[in-house]
Parts: sequence; structure tokens; C-alpha cells
Amino acid sequence: MPNMYQESQFLAAKDLLAQLIACPSMSKEEQGTAQILVDFFAAQGILANRLGNNVWATNKHFDASKPTILLNSHHDTVKPNASWTFDPFQATEQEGKLIGLGSNDAGASLVCLIATFVSFYTVENLGFNLLVAATAEEEISGTGGIEALLKSGDLPRIDFAIVGEPTDCAMAIAEKGLMVVDAKVKGIAGHAARNEGVNAIYLALEDIQNIQNHSFAKVSDLLGPVKTTVTVINSGKQHNVVPDTCDYVIDCRVNECYSLEEVLIELKTIVQAELTPRSMRLNSSRMEETHPLVQAAKGLGISLFGSPTLSDQALLPIPSVKIGPGHSGRSHTADEYIFLDELKQGIQTYQNLLTNLSI
Repeated sequence: MPNMYQESQFLAAKDLLAQLIACPSMSKEEQGTAQILVDFFAAQGILANRLGNNVWATNKHFDASKPTILLNSHHDTVKPNASWTFDPFQATEQEGKLIGLGSNDAGASLVCLIATFVSFYTVENLGFNLLVAATAEEEISGTGGIEALLKSGDLPRIDFAIVGEPTDCAMAIAEKGLMVVDAKVKGIAGHAARNEGVNAIYLALEDIQNIQNHSFAKVSDLLGPVKTTVTVINSGKQHNVVPDTCDYVIDCRVNECYSLEEVLIELKTIVQAELTPRSMRLNSSRMEETHPLVQAAKGLGISLFGSPTLSDQALLPIPSVKIGPGHSGRSHTADEYIFLDELKQGIQTYQNLLTNLSI
């Protein structure tokens, strides 16, 4: 096994994170950071592969007869909002923090996973293989990110995954899926001054009340109940015309007790609207507590939880967990930052998990 955490690993990770921050990499525009990552691996004597803006590599002594662990995080970011007081594309070190766009979500997790991969890269006689993948388009759940990489046929068989996201280095062993549903209610147009027409807004309000009051029977011990929230509503063009259509949007956060299809079917029984899901790709996930990776986490005293927020776990057809340095509440905020001590903690946590893993 490799030597455990060394200060040089932290310094290399910090420098790589600073380079990534300095290169704008909004979703679908990650060409620059992809090249930075390829160059970083090359400097470590590691040949990295690239598919679009996705970069991946395997450990030197890869053995197809052994299980393979995917180490995955993303290098795309959201756009900086107008409230930034620092330059979002400059890594600013101040008061024990590294400030910059993508520092917390999910640059810190990515560079810590890469540092961990590098520390294990040349180790012989590992009980497993490592596959590290820095992927694109996570922030928009795009098809050109981890999904494209998995569908390419270029990757070896993967047994399970560690997905890097800011969780304060607690381990999410379950994650809610997401289904966004467009709803359209149809009424009958009429003049507002007369008692005519069927107001589509009133019909939609009945739907919305039903959605608000509806409870899905199966509740997860980790993820709680399915949560459905109406977040957008549009109708009408003139004050004196009874509207004949009303559109609204339902945000569905689905626990692992239901498939997305099952939730859609149940929703259709309580509303009058025509329901059209935008996607059926973003599924819930759960890794059983008996899994060796979860057992390794328990042995290290790492807390376990269920996550209500979405990540690329939703696109992985394999068991996975979500864990990484940083705090989820900082993501997508102005003056986003990561504490330098959190970088060190991230590297140590990932290394300890793999070192204590028994498979």
C-alpha cells in the first residue's frame, strides 16, 4: 500500500485546483480544464484518455480479474452570479480559504480524488483496480458527461463508485432521484365579464392543491418521503379572457422505494392535467450498509446519511456513494470557497477509505 497522506500531495492538489479555478469551465465549455487535467496526469507520468471533455485513467497495474472502483467528480461549474466580490476566475488564498468559482463544487473533491488516485497509481498487488474520471456537464445533468463516457464502451467494467461532492466528508449512501414534469390543464376560453368558459387556472389550482396534500405511501429510512413541489405556473394573456390552458411544472424528488415511472403513474391519478416528464434518466440510488465500502466508512467513524440533492450518481447504473470535502451550502454561492484544511481532510478521507477497504 502507498504511504499515507503527505504534505506534497496537498500542495499538488491545491495547485491543480487553482489552475482549474483560473480556467472558465461552465457546462459544455470545459475544453480548457479538460486539457489542464490531461497535462497534469502527463506530468505525473500517467497517460490519460479523453472523450469530449471527459478525462479518465486507470492504475498502472490494472488487472481485469479484480473489481474496479470508479473515482468520479466533475470539472464543470455554474456561471458566476452578480454578487461576487472576488474575481471568480482567480484562486484567492485568504484566511485559510481558497476562494474561486468551483472551489467547493466540486473542484476540491475532484483534486482530492485525483491526488488519491496518483498515490495508489503504481502500487502492485492491490485488491482492486482504480479508474479515475473527471467528467463534464454535471451541473446541467447533460448527456455529454459521465453518461457519454459510460456509453462509449471505452471504460472497463465498473463494480462500484465513489462520487466526489461537498458533503463535509460524510458519506451519502443514498440519493434522491429527480423527475421534472410539465403539466398542461385544458379549459374553455370565454369572456371574463360573462359567466362563460372553463377557467384553466382554477382547474390547475385544484391540481396543485391535490399535489400539495398527496402523500406517497412508501417512506425511506434514509431519504424520507417522495417530495413533489409545483415550482412554475403560467396562464392567460389578457385580463378579460378566461384562459383555456394553464401550464405548471412539478419538481419530483424520488426516494429509492419508487421508480420514476411509478411516481408519474400515481401523479396522473390525482390531477386533471396532461403530464409530460422532461426526462426519466435521473434515478435514485442506494448502497446497502453491508457493502464493503460502507463497512470501511463505518470502521473509520465516517457518518452516513441520505442526500436530497442530485449528482452524477443519478446516471450511474452501479452501486455508488457520494462523499467529499467542503460544504453543500456553499455551492453556487457568491465568493465560493474551500478551506485548505478541508482539502487535506479530503485526501486523507479518500486514502483511508481505500486503505481500509476489504474486498
